[in-house]
Amino acid sequence: MSKQENIDSSFRPIVGIDLGTTNSSVAFIQSGKPHIIPGPKGEKLTPSVVLIDPNEKVVVGEDAQAALIAMPERSIAAVKRQMGEQTSIKLGASFYSPEEISGMILEKLRGYVDKQLGEGEKEAVITVPAYFTDEQRRATKKAGELAGFAVERIINEPTAAALAFGFQHLDEDRHLLVYDLGGGTFDVSIVEMMDGILEVKASTGNNRLGGEDFDWLLVDWFAEKMIEQFAIDPRTDVRAKAVLKEEAEKVKKQLSEQDVVEVALPVVMMKEGKPLGLYTEVTKDQFVALIEPLLQETMDKISQILADTKLHVEEIDDILLVGGSSRIPRIHELIQDYFHKQPRSDVNPDEAVALGAAVQAGLKSGSLAKSGLIVTDVAPFSMGVAVVKETWGTKFRPGAFKAIIPRNTTIPVTRTETFGTVAPNQTEVMIEVYQGENEWVKDNHFLNEFLLKGIPPGPAGNEAVEVTFRYNLNGILEVTAKSVSTGESMTVTIQDSLDRSSEEAFQTSLEKVEASHSDRDEGDEEQIDLFDFLEEGDFDTEDEAEEDYGDLIEEATSLKERCEQALVNTTSKTEQKQLREVLSRIDDAIKAEDDAALDKAIEQAMDVLIDLDF
Repeated sequence: MSKQENIDSSFRPIVGIDLGTTNSSVAFIQSGKPHIIPGPKGEKLTPSVVLIDPNEKVVVGEDAQAALIAMPERSIAAVKRQMGEQTSIKLGASFYSPEEISGMILEKLRGYVDKQLGEGEKEAVITVPAYFTDEQRRATKKAGELAGFAVERIINEPTAAALAFGFQHLDEDRHLLVYDLGGGTFDVSIVEMMDGILEVKASTGNNRLGGEDFDWLLVDWFAEKMIEQFAIDPRTDVRAKAVLKEEAEKVKKQLSEQDVVEVALPVVMMKEGKPLGLYTEVTKDQFVALIEPLLQETMDKISQILADTKLHVEEIDDILLVGGSSRIPRIHELIQDYFHKQPRSDVNPDEAVALGAAVQAGLKSGSLAKSGLIVTDVAPFSMGVAVVKETWGTKFRPGAFKAIIPRNTTIPVTRTETFGTVAPNQTEVMIEVYQGENEWVKDNHFLNEFLLKGIPPGPAGNEAVEVTFRYNLNGILEVTAKSVSTGESMTVTIQDSLDRSSEEAFQTSLEKVEASHSDRDEGDEEQIDLFDFLEEGDFDTEDEAEEDYGDLIEEATSLKERCEQALVNTTSKTEQKQLREVLSRIDDAIKAEDDAALDKAIEQAMDVLIDLDF
């Protein structure tokens, strides 16, 4: 085998992935340019929604999104907001971590990649919000590895968007502000472009602010309308809440094009066997009034980042709007009023992040080496240690925060600070590592701690300890503490590419994700019939099943009375036949104690009563 053949056989394709709150996408470099890899129907965006169907098969994407109302106990959206949390999410009969669910979404994208680039090992550059914490970044890496990707690089979403833009404007020098408002997170970054170098000057944001919050504000508004009319809160009913959430998302999008949107939902929930609906209208002004405080928060972040970079408004040459929520017209108005110029309109806000991730993948693989493009990023948070602080003369208070790497420091970076012992004959020191901007560690984010031993005893302040922080392009923080007089040291990696402290737990997660898409090739074209699933059983949790069955009996009894009254009042033979059939089905289901059959009989009875106008 020739040397060239050996190089080609060892080549590992690298793709860029935007793992979004609402939608996800994957891109790669083809013929020197980034391109989105489409799904089987040509779709460029895959809804970040997962369903565990009644056969315990995993469904990801559009079909799963359609199940959010029909099977809310078996489906989940916006799991990105739970990344990094130690939580279990119940879907169907099983529990999953946020990383496992995200791994299922990424495994779906892996299927697109394999069809485009062939089977075999793949590497991925995955994007995260600039303001993601270390735990959230670690969880994202784990999700990627659970999906079968080698994940050696994580980049910030606004940086990726700037890459997508900068790749098309390599010969231009300018300051670019990236305003990234997605489904669940908000970031803003300022990037300086000069001679093919993209240098991120500063980043800030809120990883709990996005289009999801706008939707829920509309849901609350809808709920208040129903409370006024029916004296019942639909948010207490899981399916009613899902109905209103879906409608809110539709209304939000329509209000970007229309001044008024009509809402007509005949059945949101049931009360005493009667359907309760919602009929109202929402104006663009009403919607803007709801979300204005959140939008103003994004503008405050812009003011903050300009102050951080010591740049004036007029020094920003271009504003790049990224993320689906940035389409809201009010955002364009705020940006134009603030900067006195229109934001750029030549970048697709839904695709920019994935395309930029692909550019980073191309730079890493060498396929774009001739472009001359170089990118640097910054640490979005300050990172440091807990120290003792002098407060009143000779009085000392523990728990103060000393930043070793200040926020917006260009990375990769290595910084060292020297500290003294605080107690006589102190022979060890606890190194507590935090992330944040507050003066006291209790108000910051705890990362890790470790104990350095072997310090020679002596008077307070006699021994020095050097603490070194090394922070790389992936957001991996390595901390070393060393006793200066003895050379004794200890190093801890705060964020590794994958936390495998429990290999057994990792393998269990891996098996869950792999099993979820074991029939991926056969399932790509499959159409899911949600109504078939609804016939297969009651999907409520076991703890709620007994209470829910009692509710079904109560609802069925009420509907029986209405059907019997309708039977007396109608002379139509056809209507009488329909009513007798649903009454018979209700009675049969109650006798058989079959809650699934009873649930379906109730739905049929409701349909008949509505059709017959009883």
